[in-house]
Amino acid sequence: MSDVAFKPVYLVDAYSDPVLVRIEGRANFQNSACLRDFVTEMIVEGKRTFAIDFLHCTSMDSTFLGVLAGAALQLRKLEPAGSLTLVRVGPRNLELIRNLGLHRLLTVDSGDFPMSFHPHHQDQALECADRPELDTARVCLEAHENLVAADEANRAKFQDVLVFLRNRIDQR
Repeated sequence: MSDVAFKPVYLVDAYSDPVLVRIEGRANFQNSACLRDFVTEMIVEGKRTFAIDFLHCTSMDSTFLGVLAGAALQLRKLEPAGSLTLVRVGPRNLELIRNLGLHRLLTVDSGDFPMSFHPHHQDQALECADRPELDTARVCLEAHENLVAADEANRAKFQDVLVFLRNRIDQR
């Protein structure tokens, strides 16, 4: 049986327009950095539109949501502006997205967005290598700062997390 069945993974089609990402399993602080790096790499290569499929996303945390916020903010700054669309988002994940105000920053598609990967391209799994603890703390801090940048109301929600992460990084 494939690793995908056991380990959370992001499947991507970097050749499609929009760039497609399919979440399989949990999207969290342990695997968000590789998605952030992938989106940044695609933007450098000139990609401007992204769609993320949540159909098989079993759960997500605030770090992952902060990575999405950061990607949406980064895409908005481009000329011409890019876009990030979330598709097939379940009720619980949609509630989390709305509670953090991200629905005002990116598009949540409620229809039948076409999410078929190109037949001539293998949907590839992103390599989410384990990172040193300090690198993970930096990614988490950046992600939570993105959530505050996306909606100032998030500052109160994540104040303790921000302080903890800053202290953790400063101690190193």
